[in-house]
Amino acid sequence: MYNDEVLRETTEFLHREIPLTRAMGVRVAACDGARLVLEAPLALNHNHLGTAFGGSLSAVATLAGYALLWLELRDRSAHVLIQKSTIKFRRPVRGDLRAVCRTPGAAALATFRGDFARKGKARLVLRVQIEDGGKTAVDFEGTFVALK
Repeated sequence: MYNDEVLRETTEFLHREIPLTRAMGVRVAACDGARLVLEAPLALNHNHLGTAFGGSLSAVATLAGYALLWLELRDRSAHVLIQKSTIKFRRPVRGDLRAVCRTPGAAALATFRGDFARKGKARLVLRVQIEDGGKTAVDFEGTFVALK
């Protein structure tokens, strides 16, 4: 469970280190140990049809996984990278963007942290969903790598 101060600091880190996040209005809305929620306003991320731009949806999904691992590692010198990803756009997003990255099981996280501590490198697959109106609009799966 992360308090509001940690969520603000993480949002500030994203804005400082990944300038696109500031332009998109991205913020870490919640991280409770079971999931991380990233939000961004539609007003800054829409296309010519008034729905969420696909590039913004892809970016927010990727950033949700990135932010979850950055918080979970608790090592500010770690470099978190996306190695590969797949995304499926199921329906348009007509409201603000809300990406939910579920925390993988305790065993997967322990292996990830252990590999990172021993080898200075670890890999983990994360899944992110973006919902709109209570229905899944986007499914994302990414393989993330952390390096010392």
